[in-house]
Amino acid sequence: MLARSAVRPVLMAARPVVGAQQKNGMATLKEIEQRLKSVKNIEKITKSMKVVASTKLTRAEKAMRQAKKYGAANEELFKNSEIGSDNGDAKVLYVAISSDRGLCGGIHSSVTKATLRALNANPEARVAVLGDKPKAQLARSRTDDFVITFNQIGRDIPTFAEAAAIADEIKTKGGEWDVVKIIYNKYISAISYEPTELVVTNAKSLNEAAGFKAYEQEEDSTGDIAEFSLANALYLALVEGHAAEQSARRTAMDNASGNAADMIGKLNLQFNRARQGKITGELIEIITGASAL
Repeated sequence: MLARSAVRPVLMAARPVVGAQQKNGMATLKEIEQRLKSVKNIEKITKSMKVVASTKLTRAEKAMRQAKKYGAANEELFKNSEIGSDNGDAKVLYVAISSDRGLCGGIHSSVTKATLRALNANPEARVAVLGDKPKAQLARSRTDDFVITFNQIGRDIPTFAEAAAIADEIKTKGGEWDVVKIIYNKYISAISYEPTELVVTNAKSLNEAAGFKAYEQEEDSTGDIAEFSLANALYLALVEGHAAEQSARRTAMDNASGNAADMIGKLNLQFNRARQGKITGELIEIITGASAL
C-alpha cells in the first residue's frame, strides 16, 4: 500500500505534462494540416492560371503574326527612304510600352530598366508611358520626364484602332518631337523575350530624306505617312509585348505550381513525422502507466 500510494502522486504529477505535450502535438498537426490545405488551393489556382495564360498565348501569337505585316511595311518605308542618322540636337520622345497587370515575372521591369538607361544616356529626352506597372516603376525617379501616360493596357489583344488612338493622343498632347523611340518587349519564343527599341521619325525627316526627295511629295501626305507609321509601330509593339507578357505569365505560373508541389511534399513529410511522434508519445504514456500499475 505504501509503495502504491508513493507511486500515485508521481503519476498524477506526470499526467498534466503528458496532457500538455499531447495538446501541443494536436495543435501542431492542425496547423500543418491547414497550411497544407492552403498550399494545395494555391497550386490549383496557379495551374488554372497557367492553362488560361497558355490559351491566351496561342491567340496572342496568332495576332502577332498578323501585326508583323504592319511592322514589315514600316521597316520597308524607312529603309527605302534613306533617312540620315539622328543628330545630337534632335528632340527625342521615348514610349515605354508594357501593361497594367502583374503575376508575369520581370516583364515590366525589363522595359523600365531599358527606358531608364535610355533616359540616362539622353537627359533632354522625355517619356510617354503605356501601362500602370511601368508608370509606377518609372515614377520613383522620373516623374518630371513624363509627358503623357496611358492605362487599361494589356487586358486583351491590342487592336490597330487602339494603337491609332494612342498615336493621335501622343501627337496631340505629347508635343512636337523629331524622333519617337518605342521601347517594348520583343517576343522571341514561348520562353524568352528581350527589350527592344523601335525608331519612328517625323514628317520633316521624311521630307528631307533622300528617298522622298526623288519624288514630288505634298507636305500633308508626308505628315499622314509619318502618323500612320507611328500607329503601325505602336501596334506592332503592343501586340508583341502582349504575347511576351502572356508567355512570361505562363512561365511564372508554371514555376509557382512547381514550387507549390515541392512545398506540399515537404509539408506532407512534416505532417507524417508529427503524427508519428504524437502516436509514439501516446504509446509511451500508455506503457508507462501500465508498468507503473
